[in-house]
Amino acid sequence: MRRLISGDRPGHPLADLLMLALLVGLAFAPFLFPGTKSMAAASRICIFIVLAASYDILLGYTGIVSFAHTMFFAIGAYAVAIPLAQGGPSWGAIVGGELAGAAIAAVLAGLIALLSLRVQKIFFSMITLAVASLAGIVAAQWRDVTGGEDGLTFSLPAALGPGFRMVQEPFLGVRFDGRLVTYYLIFGVCLVLFGLMLRIVNSPFGRVLMAIRENEFRAEALGYRTVIYRTIASAQAAAIAAVAGGLMAILLRYNGPQSTLSFEIMVDILLMVVIGGMGTLYGPALGATVIVLAQYYLQPGLQAASDAVTGWPVLPQLFHPDRWLLWLGVLFILIVYFLPAGIIGTLRRRVR
Repeated sequence: MRRLISGDRPGHPLADLLMLALLVGLAFAPFLFPGTKSMAAASRICIFIVLAASYDILLGYTGIVSFAHTMFFAIGAYAVAIPLAQGGPSWGAIVGGELAGAAIAAVLAGLIALLSLRVQKIFFSMITLAVASLAGIVAAQWRDVTGGEDGLTFSLPAALGPGFRMVQEPFLGVRFDGRLVTYYLIFGVCLVLFGLMLRIVNSPFGRVLMAIRENEFRAEALGYRTVIYRTIASAQAAAIAAVAGGLMAILLRYNGPQSTLSFEIMVDILLMVVIGGMGTLYGPALGATVIVLAQYYLQPGLQAASDAVTGWPVLPQLFHPDRWLLWLGVLFILIVYFLPAGIIGTLRRRVR
């Protein structure tokens, strides 16, 4: 395993323990945390780990600030949703849609990068924001293909449906049905993609990306075509994000502008990368876990806290579940203040 990821470890005993716990927790999530809500949360954690880590290749390793990453996420989702909605449930539609979405996203990201990366960074960011906004308009208006604001609902192959049974009797309280197959399909693909990204950033290509991030002019002076390297990095990140988008469509059995293309998702990705630590890959994985768990369980936790302090002055309103975004913001501020390099980034700095 160490050789597979080029010897890249989280870099601190506590970070090693956190990532090992995350891996074990996701690998055995259906058995450790049974229930529909827990399975949905674990599936989203897997998908957002890949999505946030792919964005970290741009932001953390290459120094590219892009606001179009959700566009590639949506391209992958639509590439799977459209053939399933129009042609019916089949494995060919899923596999073909994933490959087509990754290819389209890579080509589009490469073209945007080639045409825009020569400008100053702030202007490139504005260009990507404009392109993402245009994609949102297209998705909402092209109703015949994308379903417009209503999106697309579709069926999946029988093996991924809740009626499918691999074994009739439950094992350790878990039914071996289509939902379990869907989860482990998502988990397996995400694990492979995360391993692939670790190989990319720890290869000579990844070292050049980090050199460009630290000093683009020096990297250019050493003979590296920085625009080409950054374009390839953009294409790779977009292709991986598109595959993650296809997995999200499979999980939801639906895709629409709000589920994969909203700007709120882009903000979540940025939070995941910053909270976990840029330029580590492991950091975005941990950040994705924190954000998704907060989205699923912070409101119920606040409701329990509010009920526990009923009758006290001010506290019931302070812990009201409708204020979960306030507490998420407080958590983000505390992490940024006390861990300015993110959780994994700060732990790595302490080791050094």
